[in-house]
Amino acid sequence: MRDNHSNEEMEEAIRASMKITDVPTPELNKKLKVALYQQEAVLRKQPAIHSLSLWYLPMVLNIITFSLLAVFAWIMIDNIYLSYFAAGICFYVGVAGIVLTIVGVKRTNIREEITIRVEKRGVLV
Repeated sequence: MRDNHSNEEMEEAIRASMKITDVPTPELNKKLKVALYQQEAVLRKQPAIHSLSLWYLPMVLNIITFSLLAVFAWIMIDNIYLSYFAAGICFYVGVAGIVLTIVGVKRTNIREEITIRVEKRGVLV
């Protein structure tokens, strides 16, 4: 039920295409090598690793948290003196967090320890 004639034609076409040996000219080969070397040189010049320092993240999260708590205390507490006192404490803790983060960065090597390094794809090292 199969048509063996078409399979033979297909096999002959495949064999004929496998026998073709196209060899590029030396000029084309040289141009391709030059283009490849230029592209490789450009890739080598690009930095292989992108660094993202996260030393400021605890400070930012601290100031956001305590500023939201200060606003919440100022709005929700009915006694005006008590609301200002609670908001002031939250503001003070937020500023203390900023100071502690800056002092910690100055005294320790936290800036380099809290760094995310992302390798770029396709960059040669």
